[in-house]
Amino acid sequence: MGEGPRRPTKRRSRVPSGRVERLARFGWMAGEMAAGSLAESARRALRGAPSEAASAILSGANAQKLARRLSSMRGAAMKLGQLVSLETDDLLPPEFVEALAVLRDAADTMPATQVRRALGRAYGKGWEERFRSFDMEPIASASIGQVHEAVALDGRELALKIQYPGVARSIDSDVDNVASLLRLARLLPGDLDLSGILTEAKRQLRQEADYLAEAENLRRYRSLVADDPRLVVPLVHADLTTRRVLAMDRLRGLPIEDLAAPETEQARRDAAGATLEHLVLRELFEFHFMQTDPNFANYLVDPANDRILLLDFGSTREFDPKFTHRYAELCRAIVAGDRAGVRRAAQRIGYLAEDESDRRAEGVVDLILLVSEPFRHRGLYDFARSNLAVRARDLGFDLMFRRGFLHPPPPETVFLHRKLVGSFLLCARLGARVDTRALLERFLDAGA
Repeated sequence: MGEGPRRPTKRRSRVPSGRVERLARFGWMAGEMAAGSLAESARRALRGAPSEAASAILSGANAQKLARRLSSMRGAAMKLGQLVSLETDDLLPPEFVEALAVLRDAADTMPATQVRRALGRAYGKGWEERFRSFDMEPIASASIGQVHEAVALDGRELALKIQYPGVARSIDSDVDNVASLLRLARLLPGDLDLSGILTEAKRQLRQEADYLAEAENLRRYRSLVADDPRLVVPLVHADLTTRRVLAMDRLRGLPIEDLAAPETEQARRDAAGATLEHLVLRELFEFHFMQTDPNFANYLVDPANDRILLLDFGSTREFDPKFTHRYAELCRAIVAGDRAGVRRAAQRIGYLAEDESDRRAEGVVDLILLVSEPFRHRGLYDFARSNLAVRARDLGFDLMFRRGFLHPPPPETVFLHRKLVGSFLLCARLGARVDTRALLERFLDAGA
């Protein structure tokens, strides 16, 4: 098979595909973290420094070990590690965040022997005959699969996403085991009931592992945004798509984070931020269908015209119109500064119980109004200058850990929150200024 231009080689490692092997690796990770915590506590004791167990577990050395292991595991294990890595150093120790940041960049890549076996299982013997050329060096590697350039016999330039072996059947056990690791690392309260959220995470990850479902998501989303010239969604090639291999147009662009370069005009940053925020609101209130993985790597920008290229549709969520109507009611109350209206809407959605005490309810209303700051602000909201993450962290920790006011959010909101937070972080990274309140009011005025 022919190969394209060489790129820097990433670390290769075989994907552990057996249930017993993956379980053993989780055991090693837990043991490494425990041993690392003991060693860190001993070092602190020798220096006369505090050796509180939770902070010792959250050491940079432990995070580096965790990141390396999750990167080699791939699958749901790495995906959940990516979610933790989205937190800023306002929530986690800076060295912990820095070490886990590699999970947002790329996973280890499969050796060529595993790639060939995966393609053989998908296409059958003689799969090479389907392509004029196939590049064994991946152009991207993520938690569920890695992407290769290929040219079909008829000249179509393709991006082939090839799923790692074994990740689909290991989702349930991976999610449970990562949750246990996060409790060990004190990133989750030990008595917090996460059963609903973990069930939703497993459902979403099983969907991501079905590339036929992702292909349908791509077709649907491409149709939904066809009227917006600022956005591009790749075309699916059905003849080369299977449940474990997804064939798409090969889109070429620059990482969207390149717009954050100092020489980039502020107007270009603002326009990109406005496009992203407008898209989120369309997804929720117009489409009732949302791409829920705001990983920065899922966005490219075409430098010729600043169109945003949208790449990954494995993680999506369909919203019942009744839910989006309740969310619109919440947003109207938020914009109006109507605390009683926020409380009523929060109860309808499930953030508050009907018999919630006034004290608990007021705390939750405070948090909702705080995190909604970009949509309450009049005029351009400067994402880069905002310290909202710090204030939300402080209030959330106070409500959950000190006062015990918070319980897990309704499962159907988990991935919506993920998209809202990720979009905020992306706009902050770009240094964008957006009149998000005006964008929201257009949808509310239209009867969302």
